Amino acid sequence: MTTINMTEVKDYFLSLQKDICARMESLEDGSKFKVDKWTRPEGGGGLSYVLEEGSLLEKGGVNFSHVMGNCLPQSALAHRKDLAGSSFEAAGVSLVFHPRNPYVPTTHFNVRLFVATPPEGEPQWWFGGGFDLTPYYPFLEDCVHWHTVARAACVPFGKTLYPRFKKWCDTYFYLPHRQETRGVGGLFLDDFNEFDFETSFAFIKSIGNHFLLAYEPIVKKRHSIAYGLEERNFQAYRRGRYVEFNLIYDRGTLFGLQSAGRTESILMSLPPQAAWQYNWAPAKGSIEAELYSDYLKPREWLEGA
Repeated sequence: MTTINMTEVKDYFLSLQKDICARMESLEDGSKFKVDKWTRPEGGGGLSYVLEEGSLLEKGGVNFSHVMGNCLPQSALAHRKDLAGSSFEAAGVSLVFHPRNPYVPTTHFNVRLFVATPPEGEPQWWFGGGFDLTPYYPFLEDCVHWHTVARAACVPFGKTLYPRFKKWCDTYFYLPHRQETRGVGGLFLDDFNEFDFETSFAFIKSIGNHFLLAYEPIVKKRHSIAYGLEERNFQAYRRGRYVEFNLIYDRGTLFGLQSAGRTESILMSLPPQAAWQYNWAPAKGSIEAELYSDYLKPREWLEGA
């Protein structure tokens, strides 16, 4: 029987949450995350760290949650029908950063452990997570750096993991109704338990420990680039795509809402401002058009990947 050490996993997630917030605060002009502790009537609770109107982050949130319940939500059963009627326990850290400067990409990161216990039988556990990048004005070197770090997080655990989870990320963060990816991808995995528990947890920790190695250098390189109203308007328009994905397709959002999670924390991922324009497209040959033609589609960023 596998020993599931939820306490060790929770301790790592909480430490990771604090470290990420401290590192992002160090890039701000004095703005700090506000800490909001919450409980859930059905069981469990969490900590939400939210920063708004910073010099770097127009809105950013880093959530920790540890929740449990007597019945799996429908969003989870859609992928694990064999676990109908199971109780569950889940813990994770999830973040979204919406920078103010349009030249700094939005990013999403998540690591989580899920345990489902059928009425009869042993508990079933799996990890999930990953990180992805959503630039508005992309730079090829940033995309290559992002994927180089993503690959480095995976390589110690097998050479096939990065290509596999990179492809899954491209497939998952895709808006079929727009026929475009949400951004330039990264890593996405779910239902991961193919190693033993400790090795699987070590892999998830590697993803967690590599996130800032991927994101922070891009932030430092791009946050001081001058921008104007035109760039901000395009950023708001592209943020609309982010809203569309999170409210229509995102499994984490659906799970949170269906499991009676805390709405404010679940919808923390939405940008502070977004815009939609009817039948709009960027001018041919513009840098905005380049985003569509060269970046919002699956592609290989690394040689030999």
